Amino acid sequence: MDDLSPIRAKSGTNQEGTSAHNRRVMIEALRLNGALSRADLARATQLTKQAVSNIIEDLESDGLVVALDAVRRGRGQPSTPYRLVPEGAFAIGLQIDRYLTRAVAVDLMGSVLARAEANLPFDEPSKGVEVILGLIRGVRRELAEISAQSEQRLVGLGVAMPGPFGLKNSDDKWMMPAWQKFPLLETLAEGTGLNVGLQNDSAACATAERIVGAAHGVDHAVCLYVGYGIGTGLILNGELYSGGHGNAGEIGMALLSPAGPGSTPLEHRASLASLYQHLDLNPADNDIYHQMNALVIAEDPKMMAWIDGAAHDLRWSVHLIETIFDPQTVILTSGAPEALARRLVEAMHPLLPSIADRPGRNLPRLQLGTTDPWSIALGAAAAPISRAFDPLFSAILKTRSGGA
Repeated sequence: MDDLSPIRAKSGTNQEGTSAHNRRVMIEALRLNGALSRADLARATQLTKQAVSNIIEDLESDGLVVALDAVRRGRGQPSTPYRLVPEGAFAIGLQIDRYLTRAVAVDLMGSVLARAEANLPFDEPSKGVEVILGLIRGVRRELAEISAQSEQRLVGLGVAMPGPFGLKNSDDKWMMPAWQKFPLLETLAEGTGLNVGLQNDSAACATAERIVGAAHGVDHAVCLYVGYGIGTGLILNGELYSGGHGNAGEIGMALLSPAGPGSTPLEHRASLASLYQHLDLNPADNDIYHQMNALVIAEDPKMMAWIDGAAHDLRWSVHLIETIFDPQTVILTSGAPEALARRLVEAMHPLLPSIADRPGRNLPRLQLGTTDPWSIALGAAAAPISRAFDPLFSAILKTRSGGA
């Protein structure tokens, strides 16, 4: 890399007791930029060359980075670039939805190495969790065939499912009440032997978008997820914000009119569940994705009518998001076919005037993000990687209090 080229990285600190944070800063810099020399890393992270050298040696010893062939730059001494080793860590991601479950295995760089899906019995977690555990066992076997060290380098299991979580009255079928009351994390931890974390599906989608999508390298972005329900993943100051109880971003529950008779939550009118009802589709059908795609391509009148109505409500939600969070961009993500998601974004224009409507923008106010139905499972898998290796503010606090 040219000495004058900008390198995307957070700053480390040369204060004592922050070596774990500096290690995470170095890993993130290599993930964002690719191979970098020690001089590049010192310049980007504002760490001393000695600190960088010590961390690189530790990361090499742990099998997380590897040295490449030396590169000569002009008349100076040749420098050795280092890159992350994708096989340095692995994680499993799990999506649980009303009718299906998906599991993926990813490496340190977020590349999917194995995946599998299965149908779930609706609102029967005791039976469904057996299906899930079998799915995870199959993915782990496939991963072990790819890397003999995969089991030793698994950093955890990330789970994503629709929220909100822990509400007093959770009998609404939209919230998967039986799964909400089931000891899911404890059962999965016991059944897999892994550390298990939970987030809502829109947060997982935002995590995937941050790693491999339109939010990559963006410090302030809100991902508006249109799935069976509707939610937002909030990327604030480069980190995913989950709120006090993991329910941040549940915009689908926002009422479109004052509370009272006739008030309707956003997701009851603009989510895929509302589309299934409008078109009398069965969300449990294995080919539901292809059915929706065919209706969009054929410009089915009922489909086009739903798009127009949903776009009207989602346009309002973008205005609300911009007013409250002032993001650099809003990214619409979805498990719907790309043709449907693209039509939806197009129908949302022109956007309502807001504080985001200013000259000199580098990013569009609204853009289409990932529409891969596997993106939630990918984001769930990325969460354990993030907890283990990203320079999160929470990790700094743990370090300073004597934690890992």
